[in-house]
This record gives sequence, C-alpha cells and structure tokens, in this order.
Amino acid sequence: MKKKMDELTFPWRSGNTITFLVDGEEFFPAMLDAIDSAEKFILMEMYLFESGQVANQFIEAFVKAAQRGVTVQLLIDAFGGLKLLPADRSKMTRAGIELIFHNPLCFLKLKQNLFRTHRKYLIVDDKKAFIGGVGITDAFAGINAWRETVVEVSGRVVLDWHTLFNKSITYWSETIKVPEVSEPHALTGDVSGRVVYTTTNSEHQEIKKALLIRIGHSQRDIWLATAYFIPTRKTRKALRKAAMKGRDVRLLLPGPITDHPAVRYASRRYYARLLRFGVQIFEYQGRFTHTKMVVVDDWFTIGSSNMDRWNFRWNLEANQEVEDANTTLRARSILLNDFRNSHQITYEEWRNRSSIQRIKEWFWGKVDLWLARRLG
Repeated sequence: MKKKMDELTFPWRSGNTITFLVDGEEFFPAMLDAIDSAEKFILMEMYLFESGQVANQFIEAFVKAAQRGVTVQLLIDAFGGLKLLPADRSKMTRAGIELIFHNPLCFLKLKQNLFRTHRKYLIVDDKKAFIGGVGITDAFAGINAWRETVVEVSGRVVLDWHTLFNKSITYWSETIKVPEVSEPHALTGDVSGRVVYTTTNSEHQEIKKALLIRIGHSQRDIWLATAYFIPTRKTRKALRKAAMKGRDVRLLLPGPITDHPAVRYASRRYYARLLRFGVQIFEYQGRFTHTKMVVVDDWFTIGSSNMDRWNFRWNLEANQEVEDANTTLRARSILLNDFRNSHQITYEEWRNRSSIQRIKEWFWGKVDLWLARRLG
C-alpha cells in the first residue's frame, strides 16, 4: 500500500437502535428511502458495485440527492467495481458525486492487487448506517436472490462508522473532505454496540480477536453463519473446544448453490473433525446464503467479514457488534429460520459420502493450501 492507514479502536457505545432487514426486498427499499430523505451527506464504502437494475436505482437516488445539495461520497473497490460501466461512472461524477476507487488494479504489481476493501456499509447524515454483506448488484434481488441480512443502525455508533469512512476514503484521496458529524452523541435507543474492523496484512484484527474471545467465554450457544468457511486453526480449535464443553455450536454454510463451488469443497475438508467433536453443520438449501453473522449468547456481530483466512489476510472488513439480550433474540430467530431451510449433515452421513465428493474436497483443499503458502 502507498502508506499505512492509521489504526483506530472504537469503544462500546450505548444509546443505539438496531433494526434487522432480511433479504433485498427489505434492505434495498430501506436504503433507498434513507438516501431519498438525506439532507446533508451520503457516505458509502462498498466492495461490489455492478451495473444493472439495482445499481440504476441507487445511481438515480445518488444523483437526485447530489442535485438537491447533498454531499455524496462513494468509495468503491476497484476490483469489485469492474462491472460498473463507464456510462454509470460518468453519470455520477457529472452530477457532482465524489467517486473514489480503492486500490486501482496494476498489472505490474500482481500481489498488490490482492488487497481489497470488502467492507459494505452506507451512512446517511448523522442519523443512520446500514451494515451487512450486501452488494449493489442484481444478485441480491429477484426470486433467486442471495440470502442476506443487513442491520439498520441509529444512535451513537454512527459516529464511529463516519470516522471509519473518513479514514478509508482520505487514504486514497488527498482532496476529498468528508462532512463532519454535527450530532455525534444523539441517543435513539438503549442497545449497546461497537464498530470493529480489520486491515490487511493482519495488522489490525479486531473481528477475529473478538470472535475467539466470545467463543472462549460462551455459556450457551455459538451460531456462526458465513458464506465462505476456510477457518484458521485457532477458530477450528475454539469451536471444537466449545462443543466439547456442551455449548450449542452450529455452523450455517452454503449448500450446493454457491458462487464459488471450489471454496465450498475446500471448506468441507474440515467437516469430519468438527462433526466428531459435536459441532453441528447446516448447509442452506434452495439458494445461496451470503449472510455473515455470529451469535454467541447475548452478543452478535454482523457485517462484511466471512470467517476465513483470506478475509483476515487480504481484505479490509468491518462489522457491527451488539450486546443486548432482546436484540440478539431477533438475530437468533433469523438464524433459526435459516436452519429450518437447511440440511443438517450428520457424522455418519459425512463418513458415507461418495468418492467423487472426497476427491473434490482433497483437490480443492490442496489448491487452498498451495495458495496460502504461495501468497502468504
């Protein structure tokens, strides 16, 4: 990277409200409504932004906001934005939208291209932020839309999302000035929350550290939903240890429908040992589950981060942590519904899987290990 980004540690903040938005039919309208009602500024850091019907709606909303005097600043990952057509880019910049691309691709620096911002959040004024695994792409809309959960957050933690955005976008642009938050301490509810994030090269790994601490201190349940599951050795050990203590440990992972079959096969090589020690594994059916959420007792974390080595090594990630019994009950109910739409794999079933499945797991597992050594 051209310089090291300053590291931040955000505190736990009380006085927040959390609203769950399940699937594109809920979170896209809520995000667009918020943009339409913006009075001062709209800030977004996004990995995936692809031209299409969903992008058209957001671009139109951004343009209208800019035309009425709202500051609109977008930080899009250069790789995740490859399918954002030049015409769409021009439409936004002509309207006065400040459009910055994270880590522009450079074919002369191949390894440098692996560093991406995978963060996915939208901030509107100093009032609310939307956090989850969503992308501005048609994959999250329609009948076979990817399964996703987003939280709408209002309250004091919005200040910290604003600060994180400021650090991110000014890292790539020396000319952009992010609008200041005029009411950083507004209270909207009684939920306690904290913003956690990661940087590349394992420099700042709050998400992974928080997860391991929570798993180690869990008293009841550990439910982990992730779209890609290539866990670190420490994470696997923590999950097995918790299951041996009698905790209710469940993994919600993609089933046959996934955008990266190779990653699914590579992740399945971990199933046997996890199942043998009492970890329950559920594979979602019918469509691709892209949700990234972990519930441990009365705490949960949701955001952009998958629980895999690649995320922690190469990507910028950001999650919203929440510690509140009532709000976590809602998170748990969402995951319960996902478990009902999943197939639970038993240890006996896993032992009797076909030879072709074993070969695919072995092959893609070797590829994953080779990449880890080659790129690490």
